[in-house]
Amino acid sequence: MKEIQLQYISQGVTPQEHLSNIKNVCDAGGRWIQLRLKNTDIATYLETAMKCRNICDQYEAIMIVNDNIGVAKAVLADGVHLGLTDTSINEARKILGNNFIIGGTANTIDDCRQHIESGVDYIGLGPYRHTTTKNKLSPILGIDGYKSIFSKLKNFSANVPVIAIGGIIEKDVKDLMDVGLSGVAVSGMLTNQNNLKEKIENIKNTYSLK
Repeated sequence: MKEIQLQYISQGVTPQEHLSNIKNVCDAGGRWIQLRLKNTDIATYLETAMKCRNICDQYEAIMIVNDNIGVAKAVLADGVHLGLTDTSINEARKILGNNFIIGGTANTIDDCRQHIESGVDYIGLGPYRHTTTKNKLSPILGIDGYKSIFSKLKNFSANVPVIAIGGIIEKDVKDLMDVGLSGVAVSGMLTNQNNLKEKIENIKNTYSLK
């Protein structure tokens, strides 16, 4: 899997806003995009995903589809990200094969272990703090939660990247990287922001993220 440690999870009121924000992030240097549409009919999801695929191709960015394996496969996305209540990692691997990136959401050490045993390519661990981008939020971890989980993961032989997710802002990145995380997945931090290119470059350069 190509190593990219700064991930943008798309945000917007309409599919067009999602695409506009994705384009802006790619134009500013973002190279890992997760298309996250909620409460959208399948035809709209497919159409938006195809347009997202075209944008990502223009910038040589990795494209991940949130939750929907069928859409990910249909538009030849690079991968899919699955929540705790979505299709199992094993079932997704059977459908998509070994060439697709499969990421999984985790909130506890048991979630992480289960994902690792199932063969995920990366884990999205969170939420770090409260976020309005997701309904039915899992218990908030905070920095102490990440430290606790990572201390236990050291005893569980695995080389799976773990990405922090959930309400992360720029000043959080250093503390999270110091814990041992491989990167961060952000949404609001890169949506409709001024000086977006400068912000992304600063995050990458300061914290050695790609």
